[in-house]
Amino acid sequence: MNDDTANSQGARIRADRDRFVAMAFCWADILIECDSDEKIVFAVGPTESQTGRKSSELIGSSLEDMILDEDLSLIRGLLAIPRKSGRIEDASVRLRDKNGKASDPLLFVGYRLEDLDDHYFIAFRSSKSAGAGRGQVEGRDSKTGLQDADTFADRVKDAVASGEVGEDSMLSLISLQGMEDLSGRMDDEAEKRLLDTLGTYLKANSVDGDMASRVGDNRFGLVHDASVDIAEVEKQITKFSQEADPTGQGVEVEAATLEMDSEAVSQEDIANGLSYTLKKFQNAKEGEFDLQNLEASFSDLLTETADKVREFRKLVAAAEFDVAFHPILHTVTGEIHHYEALVRFKKDGSGASPFETITFAEEAGLIPEFDLAMATKVVQLLANIPDRYQAAINISGYSVGDAKYVAGLQALLAANQWASDRVIFEITESSRMADLDAANVFIQALRKDGYEVCLDDFGAGAASFQYLSTLDVDVVKLDGSAVKNAQKAKKGKAFLKALARFCRELGVHTIGEMVDTPETLEFVRECGVEFVQGFLFGEPNTNILSFAKMDKDVEKLFGRKTARKRAFG
Repeated sequence: MNDDTANSQGARIRADRDRFVAMAFCWADILIECDSDEKIVFAVGPTESQTGRKSSELIGSSLEDMILDEDLSLIRGLLAIPRKSGRIEDASVRLRDKNGKASDPLLFVGYRLEDLDDHYFIAFRSSKSAGAGRGQVEGRDSKTGLQDADTFADRVKDAVASGEVGEDSMLSLISLQGMEDLSGRMDDEAEKRLLDTLGTYLKANSVDGDMASRVGDNRFGLVHDASVDIAEVEKQITKFSQEADPTGQGVEVEAATLEMDSEAVSQEDIANGLSYTLKKFQNAKEGEFDLQNLEASFSDLLTETADKVREFRKLVAAAEFDVAFHPILHTVTGEIHHYEALVRFKKDGSGASPFETITFAEEAGLIPEFDLAMATKVVQLLANIPDRYQAAINISGYSVGDAKYVAGLQALLAANQWASDRVIFEITESSRMADLDAANVFIQALRKDGYEVCLDDFGAGAASFQYLSTLDVDVVKLDGSAVKNAQKAKKGKAFLKALARFCRELGVHTIGEMVDTPETLEFVRECGVEFVQGFLFGEPNTNILSFAKMDKDVEKLFGRKTARKRAFG
């Protein structure tokens, strides 16, 4: 290296350092510089209030003398990360005084200059909100600040398909075995600190500082470049868990790293394969997902997924599926209000459950394409049968936020304006809606055009009431498991009664699912549920006209003949 090159490189390094120092002085309360041995060579700011020592007294001491033991490994782990931007952000740490007493949580940023004697620059800022909990943010896990599983899967798929991530980018799936047991050994504060630490560390290792996710309680996803050593990440996470564990045992960390680029398949196929793999990783039960063999088999998985995607798209394009109808009746009068339209794939055999095919479509991100094809087919069927028949068309929560689906549905309805008198929309998998406010805009647009909207799976999870408080709908369908559990539980009847009354006071109608016996019918009727659906009234049938023959059977249950009614209310 000649003198000019060396001088130029030295000037660049000093400029990088000076930029960070300038930023830190504007942002931080405390700024320190450490050498390669973690000795403090420079300190400035109100250090005495946080550490009991003046800035001048810190010079010559070790970084570990200043940082609380529980947080020191986080700082070391973050500063060891090779980052193109050079900056570590969004961490919460605590300093210590001479007696080992912890300060209030501080926000931390760091900058490492390997070409300048491997020095570290670290800045701290006092913040009342630091470490106080991340809160609930749409699309994010509240305990780690990482993207939630669905947001992450969509983000990865879009980034790969668009070429946004580089050729050297990789997806690592990380599993923490024994996390549930560890949670039982920690107090709330220790668990909160551990999850916050994991979130900070994984984001810092990720592409763009935000391509990481908490996929499940003990599962994480990380998009990173080739400079990140996943074996080192595993070691660091293990260390974090051991330090948080009162017994020192921690968790066993297992990871698989997948290439996000391949000459054998297209970027779109890779995107679909990654999305499918992430969803499988998210939903698999303990021991069902083999991370150890995933790396070796991923190329085959991509090819297999690409073939299944092409097969599914061909099936959808050719409308190679049937529509089966299932009636929804008034609980007291037995009047048929409408029919739910259900898919039956011809390739699955007559009457076979479409569960596996639909699950694959959801996991591969193809459900919006199918939902639009299903809506088109149902509208076409309704156009060719008497107008007394009304049907509910399902919309997956995945599709609600899909721009292509929304545009396609709007075009379909604009070309068939008569359908507003005969079509109801039923939103399924509502937990998959990433943005409830945007979902409500979509729902209100449908209602404004005269379509009634039903929210499916109500009562199946704690989030149901959040959905109902945000989404203005006409009816909710009480999840079949909630109905069955209420029928068995000691206080179940009181709970279901209260739920039905709550909906009634909001002006929202109720449908009870899985009403398969006369006893269940009587139970939901006594609870005040207005409409019912179940095998008690027959199995789904591709011939909607066949239900005209069920009048005598229903008469026995309700004491009168059935009739057809068009609108709720």
